[in-house]
Amino acid sequence: MFGFFKSSGPAVQKIDPAEAVARARKGELLVIDVRDIGELRATGKAKDALHIPMMLLRTKADPQSDERDKRLSVEKPVALYCASGGRSQAAAKQMLAMGYTEVYNIGGLGDWRAGGGLVNPV
Repeated sequence: MFGFFKSSGPAVQKIDPAEAVARARKGELLVIDVRDIGELRATGKAKDALHIPMMLLRTKADPQSDERDKRLSVEKPVALYCASGGRSQAAAKQMLAMGYTEVYNIGGLGDWRAGGGLVNPV
């Protein structure tokens, strides 16, 4: 009766920022910043994070794209963040739809910092 409440595939998992920081430091997780360049210039970005603006995600992350960033693999865990968590949630859903198997939403850059993550100026 209420079938429209059912999930249509895998859900994006929220990850504790401290866990994301620890796993990124060990090389077990690739962190992706989906904010635009102006936001990065204003606030910096997570240390060692890959920057793929939300509007370029389909081109840079799709495994079928000739312009895919070679650091990405559908088998490698990824965790995304933006300013507050909304765009990273939407981007994470897109990545799941593209076939990525382990996709997390950190939330915002402030969450990354609160988890002990370093931020580098851009």
